Amino acid sequence: MRLPEFDRTRAGDPSSHLSGNEESQKPYKHKGKENMELDNRSVQYDEEYILNSRGLKLFTCKWIPVNEEPKGLIFICHGYALECSITMSSTANRLVKAGFAVYGIDYEGHGKSSGLQGYISSFNNVVDDCSNFFTQICEKKENKRKMRILLGESLGGAVLLLIHRKMPDYWDGAILAAPMCKIADEMKPHPLVINVLKKLCNFIPTWRIIPSPDVIDTGCKLPEIRAQIRANPYCYKGRPRLNTGLELLNMSIEVEQRLNKVSLPFIILQGEDDKVTDKTVSQQLYDVASNSDKTLKLYPGMWHGLLYGETPENTEIVFSDIIDWLNQRFELRNSRLERELKHQNDEIFISKDIF
Repeated sequence: MRLPEFDRTRAGDPSSHLSGNEESQKPYKHKGKENMELDNRSVQYDEEYILNSRGLKLFTCKWIPVNEEPKGLIFICHGYALECSITMSSTANRLVKAGFAVYGIDYEGHGKSSGLQGYISSFNNVVDDCSNFFTQICEKKENKRKMRILLGESLGGAVLLLIHRKMPDYWDGAILAAPMCKIADEMKPHPLVINVLKKLCNFIPTWRIIPSPDVIDTGCKLPEIRAQIRANPYCYKGRPRLNTGLELLNMSIEVEQRLNKVSLPFIILQGEDDKVTDKTVSQQLYDVASNSDKTLKLYPGMWHGLLYGETPENTEIVFSDIIDWLNQRFELRNSRLERELKHQNDEIFISKDIF
């Protein structure tokens, strides 16, 4: 398989991700390589910039177990207006503690990546950037036989499903946390307003004029988590930009219409009190997906931000389900690889006997 090439820039040069006319680009303290101790398990954190095909520098990061071979690779697709290195760090560290290597990328206009903050020019570009980066990691010699899992939260769930659609047989499984297969009706403007906004988008695509409830307040149960997100300079906190909002709406419609094409093993995690994404569509995905290896977990009383916005007790429940599911996939995949290897060896012995 020939994969697109990225130019790579070490994260040590913060100026390398800035382009002169971008809004709210902020310098940050470079962490570089950092070893951390996590419950007697050593974790190496590293970050790097890559240059995509459109000339944008995208921020990437990884969390790797030290002194042990990871069971598999997990690739994070973050939510709208969020980023990987801070918001998703607790998720990544939990997964490394369970024995997995974790990789993340900030979308264009998000986090520490280039682009107008909070602006998505094309959702297809986001999907291509993530798919290209993730597959390049998978195709490294040392990773070729490792399990490949996609993890998507909220908007990242839609990104995940579209990455899967590009390469249906490539991925070993998916974790979908409150996936944005459809935007909840409470979060969408009135249809008449949407029609007006579509016409305005031809003239003012970057304007922040889409009326919508505060996703931080409706998504995260704990006030201290809301405060942390608001204090994070790499999280976008304005109204959705016009083109971004319409791209998200069109993407969710497209994903919802093709749920029956989902063919990889997956687990869906959904809070029953989620007011950001539509939980009935998570049920629909579970019902109509073409594969038989699928799990749906509904959590009474939980909100949208299952991975970091819930009480510690609820977070433990969610991650226990995630890690149990991952370990089951790992055991099943190992059994399959052993059978395939035995079959290959048997064919070699038969060939030798014949000749």
